Amino acid sequence: MRTLVFDGRTGAAGDMICAALIAAGADPDVLAPVSDALPVRYEVGETEKNGIRATTVDVLVDDGGGAVETDADHNHGHDHDHSHDHGHSHDHDHDHSHGHDHDHSHESDASDAAEPAEGAGVHRSYREVVDLVESMGLPDAVESTALDAFELLGRAEASVHGTDLDETHFHEVGADDAIADVVGAALLLADLDPDRVLTTPVAAGGGTVEMSHGTYPVPAPATTEIASRADFRIVGGPIDRELLTPTGAAILGAVADDVDAVPDLAVERAGYGAGDADFERHPNVLRALVGDGREPGPDGDREKRDDDRARAGQPVDGRLAHDDIAILETNLDDAAPEVLGGLQETLSRAGARDVTIVPTAMKKSRPGHLVKVICKPADAEAVAEHLARETGTLGVRQSGASHRWIADRAFETATLRVDGEDHEVDVKVASTTDGEVYDVSGEYDDAAAVAEATGLPIREVLRRVEAEVREQLPRE
Repeated sequence: MRTLVFDGRTGAAGDMICAALIAAGADPDVLAPVSDALPVRYEVGETEKNGIRATTVDVLVDDGGGAVETDADHNHGHDHDHSHDHGHSHDHDHDHSHGHDHDHSHESDASDAAEPAEGAGVHRSYREVVDLVESMGLPDAVESTALDAFELLGRAEASVHGTDLDETHFHEVGADDAIADVVGAALLLADLDPDRVLTTPVAAGGGTVEMSHGTYPVPAPATTEIASRADFRIVGGPIDRELLTPTGAAILGAVADDVDAVPDLAVERAGYGAGDADFERHPNVLRALVGDGREPGPDGDREKRDDDRARAGQPVDGRLAHDDIAILETNLDDAAPEVLGGLQETLSRAGARDVTIVPTAMKKSRPGHLVKVICKPADAEAVAEHLARETGTLGVRQSGASHRWIADRAFETATLRVDGEDHEVDVKVASTTDGEVYDVSGEYDDAAAVAEATGLPIREVLRRVEAEVREQLPRE
């Protein structure tokens, strides 16, 4: 299995991810759709960080006449309106030149005068960013990856500031260069075409960061919110500097699954993407490894392989399938029985996969109900709104579960012949990912209708149709 592993021991930012992907073998020519859609160009170069040769990527923007618009506070697209010095700041001398010739460089008449242009161009709302990305004519997989990253950024911004997603206005991450980072990373990833993407825990840095609203601890609020929604983990250190940017966190959150350490891998290529700051004891680079995940040998560890596949959302032979979910809950103490009885139908129309209502005792020992809803993460906001409107609850909470293990499900139709007449009953067949059937269940409503028509007990109808389907299953 072709595997890409990010190793972010000194953090990650959007340009570092693009640079690491190019260093690991991605073709920078695939970035052309971004330059076609925005007044930007990419310049790819090389530098050295603590003895390690690393790739750099700068996004340069001009006004259409060769004059370069610059912003000295190149802070990699933080979606907080703040300016501060951190591990990926461009507000200092570079130890490499972006004007020299390079095999992957995108030449321009303004290259000698160009500087990284963080924050240049229009600052857009979340909806405007989505419209822009959708207008680029990107391949479906690339567009989906970019939109997933911007949704993570948008939801983080909305959560931090208490706004609705579509009404959220980005600051730096809505600017041209930040869009170039996100869409560029998606294009480069598609060019590498790994079967799975993993990341080890990413260093967030430490200390504090100054924002317009005050002094906050690192990681910044938006980065923390993204990390809570993503599959990867963050770790503090190794220096007191902001190392993981919201843009970098969102890209990794959109594409990568968590792994404790670099997995069993036959490495084909290793690349390093450079940040701009220089640290005394730590090379400021993001490492990307590409290779084939090794299958276990005679004495191999199948359990470890299965765990890696499960983390990457891949089916594991003979196991249940991985299914990403969100769980919503609310407590009700005054809902009418008719409202509770209709929740399954009304919430299902909004995207709920399952609705459970549990009697419970609330404050002052008053009887009430706990409503629990399972849905896909993308549907959680709409389902929560429907739940509030239907019940009048003042709040809906989302619990910490991020996925569930489910059976592969199929339906078979069984025919039951009684007194010369045929009656059909749907039967649900549950199996593991390798096809092993472990449960056969007749649909109750179908069985009840047959029982009413024939006079047979419902359980007898179920017994017969389930036995018929079991008889039709392949024999091992």
